[in-house]
Amino acid sequence: MNAATRLGLLATALVLAAVARLLIGVDPATGELEFSWPASDWITFRFTAAIIAVLVGAGLSLSGLLLQTSLRNPLAAPSVLGVSSGAGLGVMVALLIAHHAGIETVPWFAPAIIGALIAVGIVLVLGRRDGWPDPVTTILAGVIVATMAGAGMVLMQSMLPADTRGRFLAWAMGTIPDLAAPGPLWGLTALVLAATSWAWISARRLDALRLDEASAQTIGAGPEPLRLVCLVLAGVVTAMTVAICGPLGFVGLLGPHVARLLVGPSHRLLVPAAVLTGGMVLVGADVFRQLISLETGRLPVGVVTTLAGGPFFLWLLTTSRTGEWRGDSNASV
Repeated sequence: MNAATRLGLLATALVLAAVARLLIGVDPATGELEFSWPASDWITFRFTAAIIAVLVGAGLSLSGLLLQTSLRNPLAAPSVLGVSSGAGLGVMVALLIAHHAGIETVPWFAPAIIGALIAVGIVLVLGRRDGWPDPVTTILAGVIVATMAGAGMVLMQSMLPADTRGRFLAWAMGTIPDLAAPGPLWGLTALVLAATSWAWISARRLDALRLDEASAQTIGAGPEPLRLVCLVLAGVVTAMTVAICGPLGFVGLLGPHVARLLVGPSHRLLVPAAVLTGGMVLVGADVFRQLISLETGRLPVGVVTTLAGGPFFLWLLTTSRTGEWRGDSNASV
Protein backbone atom coordinates (compact mmCIF):
# COMPACT_ATOMS: atom_id res chain seq x y z
CA MET A 1 0.00 0.00 0.00
CA ASN A 2 1.59 3.29 -1.09
CA ALA A 3 1.70 6.43 1.01
CA ALA A 4 -0.94 8.26 -1.03
CA THR A 5 -3.42 5.44 -0.37
CA ARG A 6 -2.64 5.62 3.33
CA LEU A 7 -3.35 9.35 3.27
CA GLY A 8 -6.71 8.60 1.70
CA LEU A 9 -7.46 6.04 4.41
CA LEU A 10 -6.50 8.57 7.09
CA ALA A 11 -8.88 11.12 5.59
CA THR A 12 -11.63 8.49 5.49
CA ALA A 13 -10.98 7.53 9.11
CA LEU A 14 -11.19 11.19 10.14
CA VAL A 15 -14.54 11.60 8.37
CA LEU A 16 -15.88 8.43 10.01
CA ALA A 17 -14.74 9.62 13.44
CA ALA A 18 -16.47 12.96 12.89
CA VAL A 19 -19.68 11.19 11.83
CA ALA A 20 -19.46 9.02 14.94
CA ARG A 21 -19.22 12.20 17.03
CA LEU A 22 -22.44 13.41 15.43
CA LEU A 23 -24.20 10.12 16.11
CA ILE A 24 -22.93 9.49 19.65
CA GLY A 25 -23.75 11.95 22.39
CA VAL A 26 -25.59 12.66 25.60
CA ASP A 27 -29.26 13.56 25.57
CA PRO A 28 -29.39 17.01 27.23
CA ALA A 29 -32.84 16.28 28.67
CA THR A 30 -32.18 12.89 30.28
CA GLY A 31 -28.39 12.78 30.50
CA GLU A 32 -28.41 9.33 28.89
CA LEU A 33 -26.14 8.17 26.09
CA GLU A 34 -27.81 8.02 22.67
CA PHE A 35 -26.77 6.52 19.35
CA SER A 36 -28.76 8.34 16.72
CA TRP A 37 -28.79 11.37 14.51
CA PRO A 38 -29.46 14.31 16.86
CA ALA A 39 -32.62 16.37 16.75
CA SER A 40 -32.43 19.63 14.83
CA ASP A 41 -32.29 21.57 18.12
CA TRP A 42 -29.06 19.84 19.14
CA ILE A 43 -27.21 19.04 15.94
CA THR A 44 -25.48 22.44 15.96
CA PHE A 45 -23.83 21.61 19.28
CA ARG A 46 -22.45 18.27 18.11
CA PHE A 47 -21.41 19.65 14.75
CA THR A 48 -19.54 22.52 16.41
CA ALA A 49 -17.81 20.13 18.83
CA ALA A 50 -16.73 17.89 15.93
CA ILE A 51 -15.34 20.81 13.92
CA ILE A 52 -13.45 22.21 16.92
CA ALA A 53 -12.00 18.78 17.72
CA VAL A 54 -10.76 18.36 14.14
CA LEU A 55 -9.17 21.82 14.05
CA VAL A 56 -7.60 21.64 17.51
CA GLY A 57 -6.31 18.11 16.99
CA ALA A 58 -4.86 19.06 13.61
CA GLY A 59 -3.25 22.20 15.03
CA LEU A 60 -1.67 20.40 18.00
CA SER A 61 -0.37 17.58 15.81
CA LEU A 62 1.15 20.03 13.34
CA SER A 63 2.72 21.96 16.24
CA GLY A 64 4.21 18.74 17.58
CA LEU A 65 5.62 17.90 14.16
CA LEU A 66 7.23 21.33 13.82
CA LEU A 67 8.75 21.07 17.31
CA GLN A 68 10.10 17.56 16.68
CA THR A 69 11.59 18.60 13.35
CA SER A 70 13.09 21.89 14.48
CA LEU A 71 14.62 20.41 17.64
CA ARG A 72 15.45 17.03 16.04
CA ASN A 73 13.86 15.43 19.08
CA PRO A 74 11.23 12.66 18.83
CA LEU A 75 9.94 13.44 22.31
CA ALA A 76 9.14 17.10 21.62
CA ALA A 77 5.46 18.12 21.81
CA PRO A 78 3.52 21.17 23.02
CA SER A 79 2.47 19.48 26.27
CA VAL A 80 5.87 17.91 26.94
CA LEU A 81 7.84 21.14 26.39
CA GLY A 82 5.46 23.24 28.49
CA VAL A 83 4.08 25.22 25.55
CA SER A 84 0.47 24.27 26.34
CA SER A 85 0.89 24.97 30.04
CA GLY A 86 2.61 28.28 29.30
CA ALA A 87 -0.30 29.34 27.12
CA GLY A 88 -2.74 28.26 29.82
CA LEU A 89 -0.85 30.24 32.46
CA GLY A 90 -0.95 33.31 30.22
CA VAL A 91 -4.73 33.00 29.99
CA MET A 92 -5.14 32.59 33.75
CA VAL A 93 -2.92 35.59 34.50
CA ALA A 94 -5.01 37.68 32.11
CA LEU A 95 -8.22 36.48 33.78
CA LEU A 96 -6.92 37.38 37.23
CA ILE A 97 -5.84 40.85 36.10
CA ALA A 98 -9.17 41.38 34.36
CA HIS A 99 -11.05 40.31 37.48
CA HIS A 100 -9.25 42.81 39.70
CA ALA A 101 -9.62 45.52 37.05
CA GLY A 102 -13.35 44.87 36.72
CA ILE A 103 -13.09 43.90 33.03
CA GLU A 104 -15.84 41.54 31.86
CA THR A 105 -14.43 40.34 28.53
CA VAL A 106 -10.83 39.20 28.15
CA PRO A 107 -9.15 38.51 24.78
CA TRP A 108 -7.67 35.10 25.57
CA PHE A 109 -5.59 34.69 22.43
CA ALA A 110 -2.99 37.41 23.04
CA PRO A 111 -2.04 36.29 26.58
CA ALA A 112 -2.07 32.64 25.46
CA ILE A 113 0.38 33.41 22.63
CA ILE A 114 2.62 35.41 24.96
CA GLY A 115 2.66 32.60 27.53
CA ALA A 116 3.39 29.95 24.90
CA LEU A 117 6.28 31.88 23.35
CA ILE A 118 7.80 32.64 26.76
CA ALA A 119 7.68 28.91 27.57
CA VAL A 120 9.38 28.06 24.26
CA GLY A 121 12.10 30.65 24.93
CA ILE A 122 12.79 29.37 28.44
CA VAL A 123 13.02 25.75 27.28
CA LEU A 124 15.42 26.67 24.47
CA VAL A 125 17.67 28.67 26.81
CA LEU A 126 17.75 25.91 29.44
CA GLY A 127 18.11 23.08 26.92
CA ARG A 128 20.87 24.49 24.73
CA ARG A 129 24.23 22.74 24.87
CA ASP A 130 27.13 23.79 22.62
CA GLY A 131 24.81 25.93 20.52
CA TRP A 132 22.27 23.13 19.95
CA PRO A 133 19.22 22.03 21.98
CA ASP A 134 20.23 18.80 23.68
CA PRO A 135 17.38 16.23 23.46
CA VAL A 136 17.50 15.03 27.07
CA THR A 137 18.12 18.47 28.58
CA THR A 138 15.39 20.02 26.46
CA ILE A 139 12.84 17.44 27.63
CA LEU A 140 13.85 17.91 31.26
CA ALA A 141 13.58 21.68 30.89
CA GLY A 142 10.18 21.25 29.25
CA VAL A 143 8.90 19.06 32.06
CA ILE A 144 10.06 21.61 34.62
CA VAL A 145 8.46 24.50 32.73
CA ALA A 146 5.22 22.54 32.27
CA THR A 147 5.10 21.64 35.97
CA MET A 148 5.76 25.19 37.13
CA ALA A 149 3.26 26.66 34.66
CA GLY A 150 0.66 24.10 35.77
CA ALA A 151 1.25 25.06 39.39
CA GLY A 152 0.92 28.71 38.39
CA MET A 153 -2.44 27.97 36.77
CA VAL A 154 -3.68 26.35 39.99
CA LEU A 155 -2.43 29.35 41.98
CA MET A 156 -4.21 31.79 39.67
CA GLN A 157 -7.44 29.81 39.95
CA SER A 158 -7.25 29.78 43.74
CA MET A 159 -7.04 33.59 43.71
CA LEU A 160 -10.28 33.92 41.76
CA PRO A 161 -13.70 33.97 43.47
CA ALA A 162 -15.55 30.66 43.63
CA ASP A 163 -18.16 31.56 41.01
CA THR A 164 -15.52 32.64 38.49
CA ARG A 165 -13.19 29.76 39.35
CA GLY A 166 -15.80 27.14 38.54
CA ARG A 167 -16.31 28.51 35.04
CA PHE A 168 -12.72 27.80 34.09
CA LEU A 169 -12.10 24.53 35.94
CA ALA A 170 -13.35 22.38 33.05
CA TRP A 171 -11.37 24.52 30.58
CA ALA A 172 -8.18 23.99 32.59
CA MET A 173 -8.71 20.21 32.45
CA GLY A 174 -9.17 20.30 28.67
CA THR A 175 -12.59 20.45 27.10
CA ILE A 176 -14.15 20.73 23.65
CA PRO A 177 -16.90 23.36 23.71
CA ASP A 178 -20.26 22.72 22.09
CA LEU A 179 -20.48 26.38 21.13
CA ALA A 180 -17.84 28.85 20.02
CA ALA A 181 -17.88 32.44 18.86
CA PRO A 182 -17.48 32.68 15.06
CA GLY A 183 -14.43 34.95 15.32
CA PRO A 184 -12.14 32.57 17.26
CA LEU A 185 -13.37 29.58 15.27
CA TRP A 186 -12.65 31.20 11.91
CA GLY A 187 -9.36 32.51 13.27
CA LEU A 188 -8.26 29.02 14.29
CA THR A 189 -9.38 27.64 10.93
CA ALA A 190 -7.36 30.23 9.02
CA LEU A 191 -4.28 29.73 11.21
CA VAL A 192 -4.30 25.92 10.89
CA LEU A 193 -4.78 26.12 7.12
CA ALA A 194 -2.03 28.74 6.75
CA ALA A 195 0.41 26.83 8.97
CA THR A 196 -0.29 23.56 7.15
CA SER A 197 0.17 25.20 3.76
CA TRP A 198 3.46 26.79 4.80
CA ALA A 199 4.78 23.51 6.23
CA TRP A 200 3.80 21.58 3.10
CA ILE A 201 5.40 24.17 0.80
CA SER A 202 8.53 24.11 3.00
CA ALA A 203 8.64 20.30 3.08
CA ARG A 204 12.07 20.03 1.43
CA ARG A 205 13.61 22.52 3.86
CA LEU A 206 11.96 20.79 6.83
CA ASP A 207 13.43 17.49 5.66
CA ALA A 208 16.84 19.16 5.67
CA LEU A 209 16.48 20.15 9.33
CA ARG A 210 16.95 16.50 10.25
CA LEU A 211 20.42 16.55 8.69
CA ASP A 212 23.50 17.75 10.50
CA GLU A 213 24.11 21.50 10.52
CA ALA A 214 26.77 21.48 7.79
CA SER A 215 24.67 19.39 5.39
CA ALA A 216 21.63 21.60 5.93
CA GLN A 217 23.70 24.69 5.16
CA THR A 218 25.11 23.04 2.01
CA ILE A 219 21.69 22.52 0.45
CA GLY A 220 20.64 26.06 1.39
CA ALA A 221 18.07 25.18 4.06
CA GLY A 222 19.02 28.09 6.34
CA PRO A 223 18.46 26.00 9.50
CA GLU A 224 18.52 28.70 12.18
CA PRO A 225 15.88 31.07 10.66
CA LEU A 226 13.74 28.09 9.63
CA ARG A 227 14.00 26.58 13.09
CA LEU A 228 12.89 29.87 14.65
CA VAL A 229 9.89 30.08 12.32
CA CYS A 230 8.91 26.51 13.25
CA LEU A 231 9.12 27.24 16.97
CA VAL A 232 7.17 30.49 16.78
CA LEU A 233 4.51 28.97 14.52
CA ALA A 234 4.13 25.97 16.82
CA GLY A 235 3.78 28.28 19.81
CA VAL A 236 1.13 30.47 18.15
CA VAL A 237 -0.95 27.53 16.88
CA THR A 238 -0.77 25.82 20.27
CA ALA A 239 -1.80 29.02 22.02
CA MET A 240 -4.88 29.34 19.81
CA THR A 241 -5.94 25.78 20.63
CA VAL A 242 -5.38 26.33 24.36
CA ALA A 243 -7.44 29.52 24.32
CA ILE A 244 -10.40 27.56 22.94
CA CYS A 245 -10.08 24.12 24.55
CA GLY A 246 -7.58 24.52 27.38
CA PRO A 247 -4.36 22.47 27.67
CA LEU A 248 -4.70 19.06 26.00
CA GLY A 249 -1.96 16.57 26.73
CA PHE A 250 -0.04 14.44 24.23
CA VAL A 251 -2.14 15.03 21.09
CA GLY A 252 0.88 16.79 19.61
CA LEU A 253 3.02 13.77 20.44
CA LEU A 254 0.71 11.00 19.23
CA GLY A 255 -0.30 12.59 15.93
CA PRO A 256 3.13 13.08 14.31
CA HIS A 257 4.46 9.68 15.38
CA VAL A 258 1.45 7.73 14.13
CA ALA A 259 1.64 9.69 10.86
CA ARG A 260 5.36 8.97 10.53
CA LEU A 261 4.74 5.26 10.98
CA LEU A 262 2.14 5.35 8.21
CA VAL A 263 3.77 7.54 5.53
CA GLY A 264 7.45 7.79 6.44
CA PRO A 265 9.72 10.76 7.25
CA SER A 266 9.26 12.91 4.13
CA HIS A 267 7.39 16.08 5.11
CA ARG A 268 5.65 16.26 1.74
CA LEU A 269 3.45 13.41 2.98
CA LEU A 270 4.11 13.71 6.69
CA VAL A 271 2.58 17.19 7.06
CA PRO A 272 -0.90 16.30 5.73
CA ALA A 273 -0.75 12.92 7.46
CA ALA A 274 0.03 14.53 10.83
CA VAL A 275 -2.83 17.02 10.41
CA LEU A 276 -5.30 14.24 9.57
CA THR A 277 -4.04 11.99 12.37
CA GLY A 278 -4.20 14.72 14.99
CA GLY A 279 -7.79 15.54 14.09
CA MET A 280 -8.69 11.86 14.20
CA VAL A 281 -7.01 11.34 17.59
CA LEU A 282 -8.88 14.19 19.27
CA VAL A 283 -12.25 13.42 17.67
CA GLY A 284 -11.76 9.78 18.66
CA ALA A 285 -10.97 10.81 22.24
CA ASP A 286 -14.11 12.95 22.31
CA VAL A 287 -16.19 10.02 21.05
CA PHE A 288 -14.61 7.68 23.60
CA ARG A 289 -15.36 9.97 26.53
CA GLN A 290 -19.03 10.03 25.58
CA LEU A 291 -19.14 6.31 26.33
CA ILE A 292 -17.89 6.69 29.93
CA SER A 293 -20.49 7.99 32.37
CA LEU A 294 -19.36 9.02 35.84
CA GLU A 295 -21.46 10.32 38.72
CA THR A 296 -20.24 13.82 37.93
CA GLY A 297 -20.73 13.50 34.17
CA ARG A 298 -18.41 12.64 31.29
CA LEU A 299 -14.63 12.63 31.54
CA PRO A 300 -12.92 15.79 30.30
CA VAL A 301 -11.32 15.09 26.94
CA GLY A 302 -7.99 16.33 28.30
CA VAL A 303 -7.99 13.47 30.81
CA VAL A 304 -8.61 10.95 28.01
CA THR A 305 -5.75 12.26 25.84
CA THR A 306 -3.37 12.31 28.80
CA LEU A 307 -4.26 8.76 29.86
CA ALA A 308 -3.70 7.59 26.28
CA GLY A 309 -0.59 9.67 25.58
CA GLY A 310 1.25 9.14 28.85
CA PRO A 311 2.12 5.47 28.25
CA PHE A 312 2.98 6.29 24.63
CA PHE A 313 5.44 8.95 25.83
CA LEU A 314 7.05 6.49 28.25
CA TRP A 315 7.39 3.95 25.43
CA LEU A 316 9.08 6.55 23.23
CA LEU A 317 11.33 7.58 26.10
CA THR A 318 12.61 4.04 26.54
CA THR A 319 12.79 2.94 22.89
CA SER A 320 13.54 6.00 20.71
CA ARG A 321 17.01 6.36 19.24
CA THR A 322 17.35 10.12 19.50
CA GLY A 323 20.57 10.01 17.56
CA GLU A 324 18.57 9.40 14.41
CA TRP A 325 17.06 12.86 14.88
CA ARG A 326 20.44 14.54 15.15
CA GLY A 327 21.82 13.87 11.71
CA ASP A 328 19.64 11.33 9.93
CA SER A 329 21.45 10.61 6.71
CA ASN A 330 18.34 8.98 5.31
CA ALA A 331 16.14 12.03 5.61
CA SER A 332 14.40 12.78 2.37
CA VAL A 333 15.64 15.93 0.70
